[in-house]
Amino acid sequence: MEDFWVFGYGSLMWRPGFAHVEQRRARLHGYRRALCIHSWVHRGTQARPGLVLGLDRGGSCIGLAFHVAPPDRDAVLAYLRERELVTNVYLERRVAITIEGGRRVDAVTYVADTHHEQYAGALHADQAARQVRGAVGQAGPNEEYVFNTIAHLQELAIRDHWLEAVGALLKDEASADPR
Repeated sequence: MEDFWVFGYGSLMWRPGFAHVEQRRARLHGYRRALCIHSWVHRGTQARPGLVLGLDRGGSCIGLAFHVAPPDRDAVLAYLRERELVTNVYLERRVAITIEGGRRVDAVTYVADTHHEQYAGALHADQAARQVRGAVGQAGPNEEYVFNTIAHLQELAIRDHWLEAVGALLKDEASADPR
């Protein structure tokens, strides 16, 4: 049976929620981490949508690859589908990734469906910060999600300049707010 890997670029990196035998730093070419999904439940509402992460076309993304033991493959896929495909804004894809040491493997990941109504498109950092600012959903403030993501990426020594720029704009605005 072939190796089964999962590529995580957001919360899957620090909260995978499934059994795995190994995790390695990895790079995916052709997609980038982006706040490109309108959040209508967890970090916003339909009336005031927030933004959450997706893999959007272009660039590359450093994340973590999780190697799953063959007996766990079906259970892990079922778990991921339940977690990631709630509103079908993500598409399950098998992609080639390069793991630490230069080895290329195929992995399952979830990319933004650019035809879905929740797809926000490619945003400049200031546009993303404006949409994130003040959005609140069932899981809490959207700003908290962005700051938490940046903090976890920093713990993993993963730089994401665009997301860090969004965070800096949010912090600048928060420090300038006279409330």
